[in-house]
Amino acid sequence: MPQQEFFFARLWREMRISFVLALPIVVGQLSSMAMNIIDTVLAGHYHPVTLAAVALGGAAWSVVILICIGVLMAISPSVAQLNGAQKRGEIGALFRQAIWLALGLGFILFFVVRAIPLGFAAMQITPEVIPEAERFIYSISWGAPALALYFCFRNVSEGIAWTRPTLIFGLLGLVVLAPLGYALMYTMDLGAAGLGTAVAITLWLQSLGFFLYLKKEPHYADLDLFVRFDAPQWPAIAELLRIGLPMGFTIFMEGGLFVATALLVGQLGIVPLAAHQTAILIASLTFMVPLGVAMATTVRVGHAVGAQDYLGIRRAANAGYAIMLISQTVSAGVLIFAGSWLAGLVTGDAAVIALAATLMMYAAVFQYPDGLQVMSNGALRGLKDTKWPMVITVAAYWAVGMPLGYYLGIVQGRGAPGLWLGLIFGLLVAAVLLTWRFWRLSHHYQAPHIQGE
Repeated sequence: MPQQEFFFARLWREMRISFVLALPIVVGQLSSMAMNIIDTVLAGHYHPVTLAAVALGGAAWSVVILICIGVLMAISPSVAQLNGAQKRGEIGALFRQAIWLALGLGFILFFVVRAIPLGFAAMQITPEVIPEAERFIYSISWGAPALALYFCFRNVSEGIAWTRPTLIFGLLGLVVLAPLGYALMYTMDLGAAGLGTAVAITLWLQSLGFFLYLKKEPHYADLDLFVRFDAPQWPAIAELLRIGLPMGFTIFMEGGLFVATALLVGQLGIVPLAAHQTAILIASLTFMVPLGVAMATTVRVGHAVGAQDYLGIRRAANAGYAIMLISQTVSAGVLIFAGSWLAGLVTGDAAVIALAATLMMYAAVFQYPDGLQVMSNGALRGLKDTKWPMVITVAAYWAVGMPLGYYLGIVQGRGAPGLWLGLIFGLLVAAVLLTWRFWRLSHHYQAPHIQGE
């Protein structure tokens, strides 16, 4: 077989593997977004104050939990490298330390979430919204330890390239939350507190279900996950924190960027804010595909590192980039040609639809740099390289994208489109630097005995 044909055959095979690995993750991520939509719909039909309270409390909850989720993402590449190195028997010891980490993070998260209402007064929140928002936050905070445990279990499973549970328990959350939220909110008339309680119960059921799945599913039998009880071992936990804390901070700062952008757009009036939120919602849905592929690439790159398949590192990344380019091209086309129609599904206001459709043209442009940066970040996670990606991402967003967006949108008066131009440029800078860093690091993984593959 000619070398070029051999290259494309291997690339196509890797793309199929990555796609099959990523698909359940994408569905799981979409299920998580759908849970937020269910919250909004239930609250919106209950009372306007409840809707505002859930929107406020939900936004605060979503930003805070990002740190926890990011830190626990360290588990996936660590497990993947052990799996690739044929050291599956060592995964159990890592898993038991990861549980201690998850419990600690869940405990901290519980108190951090409950402290959020202390800042409501300084944020000049409408007084009538505050009591309902507090009840929602206090109720949902009980789900914090369950959330941490769930992502611990999920990342272990994804680390061995078994992503089906992500789909199963993501959909389970939808099945449980809708009727339970309705029952507690409407039948028992608990309002926002009922909805928060429903979310917390759903998280505990997801976590418990995943725990039982890990114990009973034969796919995990040789991992020795529950073979014994291990006390906390600081070196192992510290290593996970070394990898995970930069990721947690990065994700938190990314979430903060969109919150800050929304606050700036909010200064421009109701129509720009509504259009911005509409466009962001739709763009977030399209982002789930490259995000899922990036998570799959983390596992494939980590597996190749563990197996000392050094050409496989770049092959896994190439497959991820190829899938990303295809998915982002489709997404860009949808945003360009169906933007107005999609906006019309969210709102009936003509002015909001028109501006949202314009913003989705900008969203179509940033599909490529956004996909490229998340893919490169995923590949770097597979190498356990997280510190410099954190520096690059935060600098690109907050030192480049946000100041430029503020200048164009607020100072020059270009409004929401100006702010989005800043975001696009920030994403582009991050994409270029992260991609360059991955390819530079990947060439350090050289094995003379396989150079002729």
